[in-house]
Amino acid sequence: MIRIGIVGCGRILAAHLRGYRLLREAGFDNFQITALCARKHDDAAMYVTRGSGPPQRPACSDLAGDPLAIGDEYLSDFQPGVDVKLYTDYREMIAAGPIDAVNDFSTHALHHQVADASFAAGKHLLTQKPLAVTVAAARRMCAEAERRNLTFGVFENFRYAPITRQLRWAFESGTAGRLQMFLLGYAGVWWAPDQIVAQTPWRHVRAEAGGISLDLGVHFLHQLRYIAGDIKSISAQTAILEPRRFTRDSSGKVVAEQACDADDTFSAHLETTGGTIGSLYASWGGHGTATRTGEGTVFYGSRGRITGDELTLDGGTQRKLADLYAEQADPALKARHFPKGLTDSFALAQLDWLHAVEQGSQPETSGREGLADLAAAYAILESAYAGRTVSIDDVVSGRLRDFQRSLDEQFGLLGD
Repeated sequence: MIRIGIVGCGRILAAHLRGYRLLREAGFDNFQITALCARKHDDAAMYVTRGSGPPQRPACSDLAGDPLAIGDEYLSDFQPGVDVKLYTDYREMIAAGPIDAVNDFSTHALHHQVADASFAAGKHLLTQKPLAVTVAAARRMCAEAERRNLTFGVFENFRYAPITRQLRWAFESGTAGRLQMFLLGYAGVWWAPDQIVAQTPWRHVRAEAGGISLDLGVHFLHQLRYIAGDIKSISAQTAILEPRRFTRDSSGKVVAEQACDADDTFSAHLETTGGTIGSLYASWGGHGTATRTGEGTVFYGSRGRITGDELTLDGGTQRKLADLYAEQADPALKARHFPKGLTDSFALAQLDWLHAVEQGSQPETSGREGLADLAAAYAILESAYAGRTVSIDDVVSGRLRDFQRSLDEQFGLLGD
């Protein structure tokens, strides 16, 4: 039985609890969540027992498929009778709590600090994306986990989503041919034109590693790396379209305001080590209405085009990608991708990490994978800062860290 302590009881926790509930309902019972930690006691207490304790915060999104739109999830729904200890200091929970492993769902700036405490106490760790506040912090986290032979993963649910698995299969199998080009673009879709993202002001503060490149960019870049291979270089621009952002009530009255000095918009051109090229843009701004490129992402292979769930082959034949995968993918591959028929990306990411803890191995979304994603996201920011194309290798190694330097200095990471 793996006893898990969770650090961070913010709005995303409900989606994580739903994932764990779905695992239990599917028959995976090798875990218990035995401790929660939040800065305020009530923020942890509200997730323990249905019908008891402080009321949960309402979901802060109503977008279809957005994990921040999930609410009303309680530990008692899937592990009744388990004694859950509550803490307001993660160091105390990690050092003395009844736990074997840690899930860190705190802010970007805390990830390396929670990792330091977890690894020193011999605890396995699953960290929310992005992996760390800077690449230097991420390198330190990976090295320490490896030195202590601990399981270390980054929570990157995009990899486990059905569409991501199906896209990789479409190009690996040759169904869509060899991947040649990708196009990804969103503007005016989330938190536009000037909302405080997820009602969490730190996401707009550069000193706390806020900004869209790190918050959403790592998701996009992870998916692209999984489908297209490692990224070789990036040329990018970033912008702050809305220097002040707001939360408004149902009548439109401003109830919170936040200055924004972290990017809310980026545009980037990429090349992979395999020669695939692509462009992506994303913005938390955009007045009027939303803009998407295709169905959000467009992949061109040597035999056809995929966007959303639609594959269009040369000659015009159209098929649903999910149908082709169901009909043609190897049954063993489908069983590995979706054990016991699970399709929830949160549950699948958690299950992969739990299996790795049991086996003394690393999950698919290992710390090293998270480091590569973070380096790609920071390459966007480093490129915009330098005004030139940058190499991912230079960012991973720390040879290029000009944009990150102030953060590394702030957190005492210049020596890493």
